[in-house]
Amino acid sequence: MNRTPIIGITTDYQEKVNSYSKYPWFALRRHYVECLEIYDCHPIILPITKSLPNLDILDGMMISGGDFDIDPSFYGQKITSDKVQTIPERTDFEMKLIDQYLPTNKPILGICGGCQLLNVYFGGSLIQDIQSSIEHEQPNPRNETSHEIIFPKGSRLAKFTDTKKTLINSAHHQGVDKLGNNLIATGIAPDGIIEGFEHENHYYCVGVQWHPEFLITDFDKKFIQDFVNHVKKNI
Repeated sequence: MNRTPIIGITTDYQEKVNSYSKYPWFALRRHYVECLEIYDCHPIILPITKSLPNLDILDGMMISGGDFDIDPSFYGQKITSDKVQTIPERTDFEMKLIDQYLPTNKPILGICGGCQLLNVYFGGSLIQDIQSSIEHEQPNPRNETSHEIIFPKGSRLAKFTDTKKTLINSAHHQGVDKLGNNLIATGIAPDGIIEGFEHENHYYCVGVQWHPEFLITDFDKKFIQDFVNHVKKNI
């Protein structure tokens, strides 16, 4: 029986005063929800909780980006940049979430900070501040493209365009340094920053450093639709 796929989306967590609230609050840009609704999915927002929710109802999962960094202790380093801002509650929750969800072999997509989290989860490390050595983050609005990515031979991303490269947006000050175990790079920026990877043994475990949920280009639209198609095929 056909049914609408249910996809869980993780949220950001903030305690900043004089913004949305003077008390701790969760945050998620509307784009994450809308990009799934367009392709006939039902998104469920997953706030940070003390105990994990029942994940059996989920057909797919999206680990969102946000205003946070993963504590370098997770990849055996100390903080070396004053730009590193951790949110321990979020990282601990999402690590446990992946622990429980990954064995189901259901599709999981990490976007920006979610991409970095997946890389660290699989034993990789991060560049703590790209801007210290490379001008990578775009100055123009995030709903516009910024730089190219190219596709290594055999990359699944290549099928979403007729050329060997595409334009993406860029909104991150950290990135993949050492790639995690069993992860394969699928997209690389001209400056060498890894912009996409996939797990070679999982049905669909993909991380991308840019924000395809903005659906800026046909490439982004095809990419999100491909994630949804994998969710639907796996039901």
